[in-house]
Amino acid sequence: MRLPTVFLACLLALPILHAETLPLDHECAGLVKKYLTAVVEQDWKTAADMIISESLERRQRETVGIIKSAPTMSDEAAMLEGYNAKDYKELEKMTPQEFYVVDRNAWHQKLKIAPETMTRKKETLKINILSVASEPDKKYVHVVVRTSQETLTDKIEELFLISFVPNPKNAKAWLIAPEMKDRPVITPLPGTEGAKKDGASK
Repeated sequence: MRLPTVFLACLLALPILHAETLPLDHECAGLVKKYLTAVVEQDWKTAADMIISESLERRQRETVGIIKSAPTMSDEAAMLEGYNAKDYKELEKMTPQEFYVVDRNAWHQKLKIAPETMTRKKETLKINILSVASEPDKKYVHVVVRTSQETLTDKIEELFLISFVPNPKNAKAWLIAPEMKDRPVITPLPGTEGAKKDGASK
């Protein structure tokens, strides 16, 4: 019986971090609706401008890396299909935002969704904001949202967690950090080699 008691004592000793509940009409809730509408309408330029550059840069770097490693020219050409690029070097020259647009267009071109299905999805899109919360110490805002839309044969419902960080160019604006829930956020500790390298790169 002692082990559970000690375990409970350790839990009680841990610091408790409180999130702050925000109103459902918070600015980030409106941005979520704008972003998801842009995605459904395949307005990739609008969506790209709402995402942090680091995420777009990572997507570009990883995709180009995969194409670079293609074993044959034919494989590379197949991967480039839909990008309107002769080789991976053209993709490298693009800005992260430009690459995001062509990458999304290439992906959806491969899906070959019928125009009438796309029209139906746009007409039936519903976006329901379930909650908005912030992490005041990190200045993050997280929005939980449920979407609903219909194809010609099915109703599709999805649940999303969309995180926002302050725009480094405008402290009063927000940008989406799409990978926050999928990738760990790694920050070098003060005095470590990682911190020194990070400081030198700024």
